[in-house]
Amino acid sequence: MSTSAGWDRPRTSLYTDHYELTMLQGALQSGAAHRKSVFEAFARRLPDGRRYGIVAGTGRLLEGIANFSFGEPELDYLRRTKVVNDQTLEYLAGYSFSGDIWGYPEGEAYFPNSPVLIVESTFAEACILETYLLSVLNHDCAIASAASRMISAAGARPCIEMGSRRTHEEAAAAAARAAVIAGFDSTSNLEAGLRYGLKTVGTAAHSFTLLHDTEREAFEAQIAAFGPETSLLVDTYDVEAAVRTAVDLAGDRLGAVRLDSGDLVAQAQWVRQLLDELGNDHTKIVVTSDLDEFAIAALQSAPVDSYGVGTSLVTGSGAPTASMVYKLVSRTDDAGDFISVAKAAKNKASKGGRKYALRKLNERGTATQEIVGVGHHPEDDGNDRPLLQQFVKNGEILPGWTGPEGVQRARRRHAETMKELPAVVNRLQRGEAAIPTIYEED
Repeated sequence: MSTSAGWDRPRTSLYTDHYELTMLQGALQSGAAHRKSVFEAFARRLPDGRRYGIVAGTGRLLEGIANFSFGEPELDYLRRTKVVNDQTLEYLAGYSFSGDIWGYPEGEAYFPNSPVLIVESTFAEACILETYLLSVLNHDCAIASAASRMISAAGARPCIEMGSRRTHEEAAAAAARAAVIAGFDSTSNLEAGLRYGLKTVGTAAHSFTLLHDTEREAFEAQIAAFGPETSLLVDTYDVEAAVRTAVDLAGDRLGAVRLDSGDLVAQAQWVRQLLDELGNDHTKIVVTSDLDEFAIAALQSAPVDSYGVGTSLVTGSGAPTASMVYKLVSRTDDAGDFISVAKAAKNKASKGGRKYALRKLNERGTATQEIVGVGHHPEDDGNDRPLLQQFVKNGEILPGWTGPEGVQRARRRHAETMKELPAVVNRLQRGEAAIPTIYEED
C-alpha cells in the first residue's frame, strides 16, 4: 500500500494479536491464503440506551495501514520468538496492502449492523489487519459518539476537549481528533493540533495561582503575558473576590472567567450577575469539572458560554468501546467464484455476503431506515443517500480522507448527518436505535 502524503509514522504491523499471524501461517500452509476475500467491520448493537453512533478513526486507520509493513526489527523479533515459520516470514517481508477499502465516511452516523468498513483483498492481506483496524475504530467511534451527544446537549455553545491527562498519550491525540470531528470547537492537546491541524486552547491551572504569593499577582502575570482578553481561573480561593480582582485588573476587556468546582448552575448565575454589575457584560463564563452530556444538559438554563470536557469524553462517557467486530463475509471458492460465509453461533450470528448501504429519506429529507443490500445495491427512490465511499483502490489511498483535510471533511459530514437524523437522536433518555437497519436480500 502506498501514499504520497509523506507521513512520518512508526510501523504499525505489530499492533496486532499473535493469532493473526498464526492464521496467516495456517492459510499459507493450506494454500487458501490468497483466496480473494471480503471482510466487514460492524457493531451488532449500540451501547445500552444509545440511539446512534458516529464513525471516526478511518483517516487514522488509513495512515496506519500505509505503514503496516514488516522491517528487519519486526521480522527478527518474530524469528527469535518463533511466532511464525520461515515461509510466513518470507511472505511478511514483502507485505503491503494492495486491495480496496470502502466504508462509511468519518462523521457519518451508524446503527446496529451498519457495514462501517469493508476490506476487499486476499485473505492473507486482510486477515492480519483485524486487531489494528478494530483497536482504531472501537476507540475513535466510542469517543466521537460520546462527543456528538455532548454537542447535541450543548446546543450553540462550543465545547473544548481537555481530557489528555485522563488517558494514554496516544489515545489523547486520537480522542481530540474524534471529538473535533463530532463538533468540538478545539482541544488542549498540542500533538493533536500538530498532526491534524486542530485549534488548540489553554490558559492556566490552579497551580499557577498557588505559585504566586497572592491571586492578584497571579492574575497580573497572566494578563501581562497574554493580554486582558485571557481567561482567568477564579475558583482557587474565593470566587467572588477573584472575579472582582480580575475585573479590577483587566477591566471590561476581560475575555472570560473559568469555573471548575461547586454548584456550576448556581455559581454561573451569580457570577454572570456580578460581571454584569461590574460592567463586564461581554466577559464570558467557561465551565469545566467532570462534565458529561447529562451535566451539560443540566446547564442549559445557566448563563454559560462554553464547556470544557475531559474524563467523560476520553472514556466514551460510559461506553469506552464501540463493540465493532471484523468478520469474513465472502470469499472465492476453488473455481474462483465468490460465496457468502458467516458465523452461525446463535448469540453472535452475522450475515454473510458483500454489503451495500443506503439511508432512506422521507419527503422532508429525514432518515427513516438504514437499508443494507446483501450482494447488491439497494434501490434508490430518488432522494435516498448511498453511504459507502471508497478510501483505498488497489492499495492506493484516495485523496481527501486523511490528515487535516480529512478531519475537516469529517466534521462537515457530521454536521450534515445530524441534520438528517430524526429529532429523537437529541434526547438523552435511553431508547432504541433512532432508525432500524433492514437487510435487503437478493
